[in-house]
Amino acid sequence: MAKKTEIPTTLTGEQQELLNAETLVLLSTVDTETKIPTVNAISWVKAPSESKIRFSVSASSRIVANVKDNPGVTLCVIGLETVYSIVGKGTILTEKLEGVAMPLANIEVDISAIHESMFWGAKIVQEPTFEKTYDLEKAKALDEQVYAAMLK
Repeated sequence: MAKKTEIPTTLTGEQQELLNAETLVLLSTVDTETKIPTVNAISWVKAPSESKIRFSVSASSRIVANVKDNPGVTLCVIGLETVYSIVGKGTILTEKLEGVAMPLANIEVDISAIHESMFWGAKIVQEPTFEKTYDLEKAKALDEQVYAAMLK
């Protein structure tokens, strides 16, 4: 009988570094109305510990209602030559981050499983990149405000 591989439930140091860098993350939630899975790209993401991930989104985002209705989420991260599906339970810590000019919700995910979900026999040779299309100085200032507030 084949050995059962244990599914990791905590991030490695490399995975934490990847998430704490400005990395594209795809968030899957279950839509509160249609009950169909939905995917959103998010950017304000941090891994404050090996077992938790935090992200911020607009307080009026459908993501907030989805997490309230069904806290099961999956974060898809492409990096370190592979694709990770990080499964967990989302909790809304606040619907209004203090000290941030725009209304943002802060959501924390307690990680329950980390799956390497790259198809067999391949590796990622170039990670996705993005660039901000609005005023870079304002973007940097807003990013700093958001990250400071979401990690309090």
